[in-house]
Amino acid sequence: LKNDFSRYMEIDEETVNEEESGWKLIHGDVFRFPHHTSLFCAAFGAGVHLIACSFIVLFLALTGVISTTKRGSILSGVVICYCLTSFIGGYVSTQLYFKMNGKLWVRVLLLNSLLFPFPVVTVFSWVNSVALANKSTSAITVGAGFTVALLFLFVSFPLTIVGGLMAKNYGNADFNAPTRTTKVAREIPFEDSRILIRISEFLVAGILPFTAIYIELHYIFASMWGHHIYTLFGVLLFAFVLLLIVTSAVSISLLYFRLTREDHQWWWISFFNGGATGITIYLYSLWYYYKVSEMSGLLQGSFFFGYMLIVSLAFFLMAGSSGFYSSLLFVKYIYSRVKCD
Repeated sequence: LKNDFSRYMEIDEETVNEEESGWKLIHGDVFRFPHHTSLFCAAFGAGVHLIACSFIVLFLALTGVISTTKRGSILSGVVICYCLTSFIGGYVSTQLYFKMNGKLWVRVLLLNSLLFPFPVVTVFSWVNSVALANKSTSAITVGAGFTVALLFLFVSFPLTIVGGLMAKNYGNADFNAPTRTTKVAREIPFEDSRILIRISEFLVAGILPFTAIYIELHYIFASMWGHHIYTLFGVLLFAFVLLLIVTSAVSISLLYFRLTREDHQWWWISFFNGGATGITIYLYSLWYYYKVSEMSGLLQGSFFFGYMLIVSLAFFLMAGSSGFYSSLLFVKYIYSRVKCD
C-alpha cells in the first residue's frame, strides 16, 4: 500500500500520461452502494448492537454485578441488556441507510428489530417443544416466555424506533465519499478462478480470527455443555477485543487484494468475510459434539445445535459488522490519499 501511494502520488509527466491501474482505476465505482441496502444496514446495525451488548454484559460479569455462579443469571442479563440497548441498533442502521440515500427507513427499523430476535424465537420454540415432549425440566416456563415477549414488545421494539428517529432527526446523513461515483458501473474483469478465490478468502477470513479465540472457546464449551463454572471473564473480554481486531485486520487485507483485482463489489463481501468466524464456530461445534461431548439423542442434539446456531449467528453479525466498518474506513482512507480525476 505504501508503494502504491508513492507511485500514484508522483507528479512527473510520465506518470501523468500513464493509464490508471489497480485499485485507483475503480475510484468511480468503489463507493457505489450495495444491492439490498435495507437488509445490509439492518444487519450492520444488529451487529453493532450485539457488540455493545456483549461489552456491557462482560463488564458487568467482570465487576460482579451479574452473578457468574448462579444458573441463568448471565442469560437473564443478556436478555435485559439486549432490550435496553436496542436503540443502538436502530440508530446505527437508520443512520447508515440515510447515508446511502435511502427513503424506506421504517422498513430498515423493522428488519433490524427482527433480524436477530426472530431466529432466536424460532430456535427456542423448537427446542422448547422438544423439551416439553420429553418432559424435560429444561423447558422454558410459560411465565418466562411471556416476560421475554413483553420485554421485546414494550422495551426492545420501542427503543429501536426511538434510535431510528434520533438518527433521522439528528444523525449525520452525509456519506463523505472522497471520490465521485460514476453513473454507469464499471465491468469487473472476468477471472476463471473467481470462485476459488472467494472460497479461499472465506476460509482465511474464518480460520485466522478463530485461532484468536480457540482456547477460550474450548473453556466456554466446557462450561456450557460440561457443567463447569467459567469465571475468567477478564480473559474473555480480552479475547473478544482481540477477535474484533483480528477480524478487522483480515478483512482489510482481503479487501485490498480484491480492490487490486479491480473488483469494486466489496460491501457484502467484506461483511461475509468478517462474519466467516461465526460459521467457523458452528463447524467447530459439530466437531465438539461428535468427538468431545457425550451427548446424543433428539433432546440433547436439539439443545446443543439450536443454542450454538444462535451463538454462531450472533458472532456472524458482530464480526461481519466489525469487518465491514473497518473496511469502509480503509477504503475512505486510501482514496482520500490519492488524486482521482
